[in-house]
Amino acid sequence: SDTRKNAFLIGPGHGVGEETRGMVLTALKATPAVVLDADALTSFAETPDELFEAIHARAAPVVMTPHAGEFARLFGDVPGASKVDRTRTAATRCGATVILKGPDTVISAPDGHAAIDTNGTPWLATAGSGDVLGGMVLAMLAQGLGGFDAGCIGVWMHGEAAKRFGPGLIAEDLPELVPEVLEDLEGY
Repeated sequence: SDTRKNAFLIGPGHGVGEETRGMVLTALKATPAVVLDADALTSFAETPDELFEAIHARAAPVVMTPHAGEFARLFGDVPGASKVDRTRTAATRCGATVILKGPDTVISAPDGHAAIDTNGTPWLATAGSGDVLGGMVLAMLAQGLGGFDAGCIGVWMHGEAAKRFGPGLIAEDLPELVPEVLEDLEGY
């Protein structure tokens, strides 16, 4: 009932199973904007249509942030000649913006809009980095952006923060660099 709580991230560290599925379905019914990552996605590997139906039943944005393994568990063998085609098909199927993480992260909205972000760096391939990305996307959604814009901005900021840190990056380093990234953007 607190309208200030307008966005919710679920998945990192929740555990895979029925309890997490229940939490996801509750969040999709009760929260204006939702980011689904990690365990929230894998918990629906056996019943993806249940998740997709819950997303299609709402108008507010949902963003999924899978890596290749989570994507395969949730969407199976999605047809498409390219990563962009597969991500577009997945986004249309599930009704959410899908951020397929990797060296060339693809962001696709259910309406077919897609972007390829090449601002990432291999230093992001570290435990917890995707959790931080989920939080960055969540912050953009909480400020009222739509799923596609929130995804594009979050992915770019995530990569830019990692580049600024350089080798030896751990996930905990990323949030501390966001203010510097944002400060530099003010000059544009």
